[in-house]
Amino acid sequence: MRLGKLLEGVAGLEIGTDAAAEVASVEYDSRGVKRGSLFFAIEGERSDGHDFIDSALGRGAIAVVSERRAPEGLTNRWVHVAKIRRALATAARAFYAEPDSRLTIVGITGTNGKTTTSFLIDSIFRAAGLPAGLLGTIEYRVAGRVLPAPNTTPESRDLFSYFSELVESGAKAAVMEVSSHALAQERVWGIQFSAAVFTNLTRDHFDYHKDFETYFAAKRRLFEGLGNSPPKLAVINREDEWGARLLELPYDHRITFALSSDAQVRVKQFSQHEGKTRATLITPAGRLEIESALLGRANLANILAATATALGLGISREVVRDGIRNLTSVPGRLERVEEGQPFLVIVDYAHTDDALRNVLKTARELTDNRLIVVFGCGGDRDRAKRPLMGEVAGSLSDFPVLTSDNPRSEDPLLIINDAMVGLQRAGKAYLTEVDRGVAIRRALEQAREGDVVVIAGKGHETSQIFETHTEPFDDRLVARQILRELGYKNGIRAWTTKSKQPAGAERV
Repeated sequence: MRLGKLLEGVAGLEIGTDAAAEVASVEYDSRGVKRGSLFFAIEGERSDGHDFIDSALGRGAIAVVSERRAPEGLTNRWVHVAKIRRALATAARAFYAEPDSRLTIVGITGTNGKTTTSFLIDSIFRAAGLPAGLLGTIEYRVAGRVLPAPNTTPESRDLFSYFSELVESGAKAAVMEVSSHALAQERVWGIQFSAAVFTNLTRDHFDYHKDFETYFAAKRRLFEGLGNSPPKLAVINREDEWGARLLELPYDHRITFALSSDAQVRVKQFSQHEGKTRATLITPAGRLEIESALLGRANLANILAATATALGLGISREVVRDGIRNLTSVPGRLERVEEGQPFLVIVDYAHTDDALRNVLKTARELTDNRLIVVFGCGGDRDRAKRPLMGEVAGSLSDFPVLTSDNPRSEDPLLIINDAMVGLQRAGKAYLTEVDRGVAIRRALEQAREGDVVVIAGKGHETSQIFETHTEPFDDRLVARQILRELGYKNGIRAWTTKSKQPAGAERV
């Protein structure tokens, strides 16, 4: 496609090069540039694309697109735009022939629950015989390929490339997590979402967004539409106070969900037994009996979100039921580690105070004995949530173990001190151990028959990030190895779950 056509309609467009030049590819990473590429120089948080202009031109880029004015000597190879990410998205969508218009694209946003909800919707799509892509925090699944996920939501150029690949493979849908960073940075500009899902909003990413209103404003953009019309279907958690504000926006079709309030998709009856969740749901399509291997109230809320989305897209109750049942686990989300030990070990991604609260409440439902938690707080992130996480761990567990979790450029001991302030408010015994592997060992050594040990923070992650280096570290593998060293192996599962009812749910 010709350069001028590719950038048609871009605000502030000034083309200093040949507008009729054929563009061979659209790139924002100089390493992907080839002869005929159009290179977009984006100033990011950690690197600046302008530092790689010489490299891009040396590799054969026909021109550079930037918000900055052309430096001396490059005016004839320069394209000026007002908003670089909007320009990148516009060019990528045109280059890949608007593949989003040929897919049912579901975007999920919120602080917690995005990953599990996306896995549930993907499972329902597969049960319906709808080939779909899955893009999120854990991995990207595209046309039979499973790719690592450097970001929860990729850049627009990569998204449109993936959508194009999905269309060519015969896929009919894509399910994606849409992070607040991606919304604020307009990485999803121009995408035509078929459905937008809001799970909840609690404190997170305040190092970036600064306050709740700014954080919420970023989430709201998914429902307003970014460079395209708003999604035709909005699926909103009615119980969340921020979700209630989203209900004020105009929608073609809206469906609400909640555990106990008067929502369109809600719980009538709920129980947990023998590692299974069973529930009766009230929906606009009628009563729905579901069974799932996903445990806890938070996961039940995720099931409601997925159910509401699928029904809103016209999928039958029977297919929804099958899709929910077929999903047996989500990596790093209440994931069990079993080596025959007589207590339950759970690994979870919880790294905010609200997420930690949810996972500990779920874990408490699974035991009549002690609840032990290993947790830490990430470095170079919102410091204010550290004492909040410490207080949650101290108040909801019987024995908290505070350790490191991706300290990055900060001193791990100083991070621990921040969280310890909250732990001390709870007024119970706790252990601090800066070495995460040793901390997990101490927790597992403490565990006795019928206990539950929660290892929180990293979930599916497979590394520990320090200032100068990154080390391989997977909570699941570490826990498994320690359990074997403690002598547990080749045994049988020796735990059961208690039956619970959510507050406000009606018994039948």
